[in-house]
Amino acid sequence: MSTKTSELPRRNKYDVDEILESEFSIEHLKRSGVYIRRHAKSLIAAFITSLISILAALAIPYLLMLITDEFIPAKDIRGIIITGLIGALLTVVIMVTSQIKGKICIKTGQTIVSEIRKDLFEHLQTLPFDYFDSRPHGKIMVRVVNYVNTIADFFANGIVNIVIELLSLVIIPFFMFATDVKLSVIILTGFIPFFVYIIFTKKAIRRRARIHSNKNSNINAYYQESINGMRITQSFSREDTNLQIAENMATDCKNSLINARYLQHTMSPLFKLVSALMTCLIYYFAIGGTSLLPVGVILAMATYCKRFWQPLINLGNLYNQIQDVAAYLERIFEILDTPSLIHDEEGAIKLPPITGNVEFCDVCFEYEEDCPILENVSFSVNAGQSIALVGPTGAGKTTIVNLLSRFYDIKSGKITVDGYNIHDVTLRSLRSQMGVMLQDTFIFAGTIMDNIKYGKLGATDEEAIAAAKTVCAHDFIISLPKGYDTVVSERGASLSAGQRQLISFARTLLSDPGILILDEATSAMDTRTELLVQKGLNNLLKGRTSFIIAHRLSTIKNCDRIMYIADKSILESGTHEELLKAHGAYYKLYTAQLD
Repeated sequence: MSTKTSELPRRNKYDVDEILESEFSIEHLKRSGVYIRRHAKSLIAAFITSLISILAALAIPYLLMLITDEFIPAKDIRGIIITGLIGALLTVVIMVTSQIKGKICIKTGQTIVSEIRKDLFEHLQTLPFDYFDSRPHGKIMVRVVNYVNTIADFFANGIVNIVIELLSLVIIPFFMFATDVKLSVIILTGFIPFFVYIIFTKKAIRRRARIHSNKNSNINAYYQESINGMRITQSFSREDTNLQIAENMATDCKNSLINARYLQHTMSPLFKLVSALMTCLIYYFAIGGTSLLPVGVILAMATYCKRFWQPLINLGNLYNQIQDVAAYLERIFEILDTPSLIHDEEGAIKLPPITGNVEFCDVCFEYEEDCPILENVSFSVNAGQSIALVGPTGAGKTTIVNLLSRFYDIKSGKITVDGYNIHDVTLRSLRSQMGVMLQDTFIFAGTIMDNIKYGKLGATDEEAIAAAKTVCAHDFIISLPKGYDTVVSERGASLSAGQRQLISFARTLLSDPGILILDEATSAMDTRTELLVQKGLNNLLKGRTSFIIAHRLSTIKNCDRIMYIADKSILESGTHEELLKAHGAYYKLYTAQLD
């Protein structure tokens, strides 16, 4: 049931290039085809409008040839006017179809953006804590935002354009050979440098695109971490040092992009040069040959030569785009392929309303293989009891409550709630009946009322206010300019640490959980505030199973049982008075705090 080290994502930080678990393959494109198939009708419509535009554009040189070689020598004014009007109509058709195609691609592209982000965010919410603990959040963000934009644009425009350009390479020769066979053969010889270029630059372009993707990911991770830690940065006067780090990373990102683009952008000038040489050959053979070709034929073939090479140039640019997309698809699918290690097992049932009986049976757990945190931990808690977990930092107190909420899976043993193995019930039905206030208090951007209702969206304002009063948050809230409608910034930066914890506490209480978990719930409260909250807590804890983690032992003296966690197990267990009489580890900890 445990997660092996080999299954966890590789440890990473902002200045370490990511190592892909699996490189890009044709399977990535096949999997991404699901987004294309959803919008097949729109993409087909874009393809049809593009095809009409191409045919209209290719007909214009042919009309020019007719005017130059037939109507002008014959002084056929009527033919010139009719042909000119047809050319003008074709120009209008080109404009209209281009606009239609553009609107279709924009709408389709943005829809695909939304769908990919939805799938990514939905999957991210199922991933275990290990995934987020082992990599900078900025590297996750750049995949969900930047990479998705590039990929969606390619799906909406690139695929249509690839088909169109390939089709153009079939249609244009048809017009060319219909005009002059000899000159058409000369133009087609230009295919040779195109394939030679692709063969010799494919791996280098791919490698450079991947390097830039890594550097871009690194700098986003550093910016995100720096913004979150700006208070610490300014407190320690680290601005100059951090700026130098940012400049170095920006330079790496810039150089990697230049290296990638330098090689990619050699394609367009090369093909333009070949196109110009082919045009020169057309004029040479058309004028310097044994028989002089009509002016209209020469002009039409020169135009077709340019139009023939334009799809090749466009395909070259699209090829470069594919290299970027490949680098991004690797990372997006790496997220989607990360297994949701904590998930509903097959046949999992919905946990009915609980009374709060909890039992740990020989539970063993380790974050990393062969580094056990808990070994053969066993205890039982009756419904309504309050259990305090104390002990040295890192002993496993928070781990125990995380295992109960099934944020991690145990290596062996069994954990039950009301006799139900938590591994056999759905996560939603388990966690929805637990109120968890973690040590790291998080306040979302929005109003205070929104934050309190976060765990129970259907709650009324009166219920939210009652919860706030229970934890003594009401007085400070109504003293704010807009009371409960006061807007707080991200992470509650405008509030004190104690105020953030009180709001988080009210949020937990409002959900009316069957089991209450408080991890250092009063650590940021001053003594006066803590005394005010204690009365509300005592009323709340009656009839509700609770697990309380606290280093300040004065807050847990009245708990039904205190468990001292150390040496990977429960070293001592009993009431406050019983443990003091035992003169063991708890006694030493308690008396040390009195000194």
